[in-house]
Amino acid sequence: MKTTELSSLYDHLEQMNTEELLHNINQEDQKVAHAITPQIPNIKQVIDVIVDKLKDGGRLFYIGSGTSGRLGIVDASECPPTFGVSDKMVIGIIAGGDNAIRKAIEKAEDDVDAGWDDLKKYNVSSKDFIIGISASGTTPYVVGALQHCTKNNIKTACICCNKKSPMAAEAWTAIEVIVGPEFVTGSTRMKAGTAQKMVLNMISTSVMIKLGKVVGNKMVYMQLNNEKLIERGSVMISEQLNIEKDKARQLLLKYGSVRNVINQNIQ
Repeated sequence: MKTTELSSLYDHLEQMNTEELLHNINQEDQKVAHAITPQIPNIKQVIDVIVDKLKDGGRLFYIGSGTSGRLGIVDASECPPTFGVSDKMVIGIIAGGDNAIRKAIEKAEDDVDAGWDDLKKYNVSSKDFIIGISASGTTPYVVGALQHCTKNNIKTACICCNKKSPMAAEAWTAIEVIVGPEFVTGSTRMKAGTAQKMVLNMISTSVMIKLGKVVGNKMVYMQLNNEKLIERGSVMISEQLNIEKDKARQLLLKYGSVRNVINQNIQ
């Protein structure tokens, strides 16, 4: 029996009042971070290889279906604005294509060859790194993709919430975050989804830091695509160079990033 399919530790949910529902959901959510801790060595191993791959011109792919696929797309899509990298460096792929981001595509996850077909559209090679995401660890779309990757000498990892799953058996490194049964039985968009989101954040953030996209604790390469980020960048420059914020803003808009301004060391 999959851990993700075990019956909830709570029953008669419909009889709980709102405060009871929230308290109990919160109690379950607090278990997630602790479940990730034992997997840090595996996460580290994955990050170190990804950094080397990206430095050598490779790419990082996330591939999944449903909630798992959407979480990969979210993490990939946030890398360019946060760290100023190309949108071709970290790529999220979901079973059923872009339409599946907003609505379920029936049976898309059941095609064992479709994941590899989707990866081939990007001409994946041994220079790239692939992370399969599936709460159950049994999704044919993802399992098949990892199988094909292994046959083609492409290194892979997986993020799942059951032990010894078919997906873990195919991956070079398995990140198995065992969060236990969901508050609503089988609803893996809850704790399992939270666990996947946290691990993806750990991976992408650590990779970008190791690639030099963060200085101190600041996102010095963030894209200046709204007023909030321009304001944030202006404050960073003002504090770093000890200049007025208006002057910092002018320099930021001129040179395009906090890092470029600081590198110029213009005052």
